Amino acid sequence: MFSLDQFTNEATTMAVLSFFSFCVAMLLTPVYTHFAYKYKWWKSVRTHDTTGQELKVIAKLRIKRTIPRMAGMIPVAAISFVTLGGNLSREQTWLPLAALIGGGFVGLLDDIINIRGKGGGVAGLRAPLKFGMITAVSAACAFFFYFKLGYTSIQVPFINQFTLGWLLIPLFILVVVSTSNAVNITDGLDGLAGGLLLSAYGAFGVIAFLQANFGIAAFCFTVVGALLSYVWFNIPPARFVMGDVGSFSLGTALGVVAMLTDTIFLLPLICLVFVAEAGSSLLQILSKKFLGRRIFISAPVHHHLEATGWPKTKVTMRFWIIGQVCAVLGIILALTGGYIS
Repeated sequence: MFSLDQFTNEATTMAVLSFFSFCVAMLLTPVYTHFAYKYKWWKSVRTHDTTGQELKVIAKLRIKRTIPRMAGMIPVAAISFVTLGGNLSREQTWLPLAALIGGGFVGLLDDIINIRGKGGGVAGLRAPLKFGMITAVSAACAFFFYFKLGYTSIQVPFINQFTLGWLLIPLFILVVVSTSNAVNITDGLDGLAGGLLLSAYGAFGVIAFLQANFGIAAFCFTVVGALLSYVWFNIPPARFVMGDVGSFSLGTALGVVAMLTDTIFLLPLICLVFVAEAGSSLLQILSKKFLGRRIFISAPVHHHLEATGWPKTKVTMRFWIIGQVCAVLGIILALTGGYIS
């Protein structure tokens, strides 16, 4: 482990970086808000899904709101600024920062096309292209992870390290792509994804700190600081939404953090709500395709709960609580499962 003095110094550094990230994000928010409302950065209203079917359920749940997108640029900018200025490390922070920026670039393109769209059908990048671009970002990170940082194995809970060799590359890509898409799917209610990301990054920050991976821990708490600012303005009714630039950037970086801390088996637990959201969408698609009927009134599951009569705030806050409980359970499993020596 580490001495009390080292604990104090590293904890102080993390607190300062987190606070500084929060302040930078708060300062950037009025700038973003000015331009977002001036140039009307809101998404065109969708009337049909990816299969061409009319979105009748969503239409009943939603009233037309002019809420700007792309607010995810604020945490991306704040995190990048703070990390480049005070926490840049080849071994620990280059990779999550690159994933954050790379995922954010893909999401930004999608948001811009969405904003410029004329409504009706599904705007934005075509799903195969978007998936391919996120996969390319993940692959670039995977090669750096394997060839430059020298990772070759994964930790299996309560057992030991299991060597994978080059197979770690496709596993890395799978984990990062899955996480980024799960966060993107969850970003559908005011404050939902932001609050869940707070819990997830907080948990991984604690785990990284206990592993003495102080650079990764500081990065996680830098994200927490920026997200606190975002959630402040995104609590219902939201002033803006993070958009794909936020969900893809933060989701991609989260998957990378899980790989760097060797905790991929803890990721589904800590991010259980994200898993459930993505899983419900997948099940809905498969059921419609092969069985010709829906499992849920609407997917992902937060829309299903809305359709059954749950207020949006009730869905969001209960999902936040589940996310917080899962984050604590993840830390406990990290302490008992051999992830921290």
